[in-house]
Amino acid sequence: MPFAYLSDRRRIKVKNSLNSKGFTLIEVLVALVILAVSLLALAGLMTTTTKNNASGGHLTEAATFAQDKLEELRAMPWNSLIPGSVNTDLVPNPPGSTGIQYTRTYRVNQLNPSLKELEITINWNDAINRSITFFSVLSNPENT
Repeated sequence: MPFAYLSDRRRIKVKNSLNSKGFTLIEVLVALVILAVSLLALAGLMTTTTKNNASGGHLTEAATFAQDKLEELRAMPWNSLIPGSVNTDLVPNPPGSTGIQYTRTYRVNQLNPSLKELEITINWNDAINRSITFFSVLSNPENT
């Protein structure tokens, strides 16, 4: 073991560098690089998750608007649902909505004398043009 001598001839033990219990500068830098790469990957994942979450909210809102129109059409008299008619309207944005403008189109198709099919399509644009279509069949209450 190496020794260092002071002027008063007391011996002071100098630690051997092979038995050191600390981290070297290289080890710390490598750990920081690994941590930085991991955090960057997580930041990208957070961005993707946020976009997917917003898209899911828009899809839910569109489905709600389609359900609203379906309930409105079901409440109408059977004879007022004219087969072959196509109607389009802009869905008003309710307070607290996502701010996306939705276009709602609905079509009535006659399947047979006692059945009519309702086709409701909701279109919107959230950086990508999207649409969702719902189908429902109504029966003539007079024929049941």
